[in-house]
Amino acid sequence: MNLPDHGANPQRLYKKMGMERPQRILDFSENVHPFGPPAFIGESWQSMQKLIRSYPDPDGEPFRSAAANYHEVEPERVIAGNGAAEIFTWLARRYRGKKVVLIEPAFSEYRKTLEAEGAEIKAIQLTAANGWCLEIEQVAQAAKESAAVYICNPHNPTGRLLTRSELLEMADACAKAGCELVLDEAFIDFAGEEFSLIPLQKSLPHVIIVRSMTKMYAIPGLRLGYALGKPGILDELKQGAAHWNVNAISAHIGAGCFKEQSYRDQVVKEAVAERSKMVRFLNGNGCQTTDSSANFLAFRLPPEKDADCFFDKLLAKGIVLRHTKSFRGMDGEWFRIGMKSADQMEELRGAIAQWLQDN
Repeated sequence: MNLPDHGANPQRLYKKMGMERPQRILDFSENVHPFGPPAFIGESWQSMQKLIRSYPDPDGEPFRSAAANYHEVEPERVIAGNGAAEIFTWLARRYRGKKVVLIEPAFSEYRKTLEAEGAEIKAIQLTAANGWCLEIEQVAQAAKESAAVYICNPHNPTGRLLTRSELLEMADACAKAGCELVLDEAFIDFAGEEFSLIPLQKSLPHVIIVRSMTKMYAIPGLRLGYALGKPGILDELKQGAAHWNVNAISAHIGAGCFKEQSYRDQVVKEAVAERSKMVRFLNGNGCQTTDSSANFLAFRLPPEKDADCFFDKLLAKGIVLRHTKSFRGMDGEWFRIGMKSADQMEELRGAIAQWLQDN
């Protein structure tokens, strides 16, 4: 069955499954936290109306400069995108017809955008056998005669985190191979900026870092992301963008989000607490979990349990998990769940416990 490649679309999922959608849905398939955007957005919404009367800045200001200030880099080392997904379309164009290394399982947009540009994909397949661990030697070998290596840190869909020293070794291997490293840090906010390579990027001209505003600030509808790297590379990437690719309201809100330190602290605190409770529950019920440092985790049912039956039964209750049939190497045997409110997580645990007991 050709299920949707992304979470956060329950209506389409139920249609594909041929199931009637329940009136009440709890969607754990998306990785956006449940606490809503920062309060300043609602408080200043009326004043933002004037922004729609003029064309936005073509460079995404004031967002671009705010991102540069937050990361303590020059604005020339930042480009703004209509979500990180747009930036991956620019990157795919950069690697048109070339060899690119993907770490599987992976965010589906990497492969989709690269294949659309005729790139030749070389896959490094992670497995549950060693805890989904990416070995430096695997990257060094695959980087040879490749144009780029894509690495997501923390990894989506497992949430596994690479240390800065591990990433630097991989970046060094790519440099020796004459290969660029595309580092997707969409979920790094939940692990900590100390794991980011942004502070070291000036000494890593072959590294392109992609960031998302969606996950930490709960603003998926605004479509806002950015990339950091060598100015010359960024200029080449931006050539593939529409002239006003970031709208004025998104640019204004995105700039304000960087000031929200207490908000970020609270979101991370809650995500870590709920993830820890969920891991204890799942492990205590014979399930296998990934070692996640993000606001989601993946798990597999006990060996004797039927994954498809489990998925269907929870859907019938209005509980939507992220299937993994589109994640290579997980093949529907694993499920990914985004961390939601304490009440919602408790309801999920209750539904899982009941299914395990009945089946």
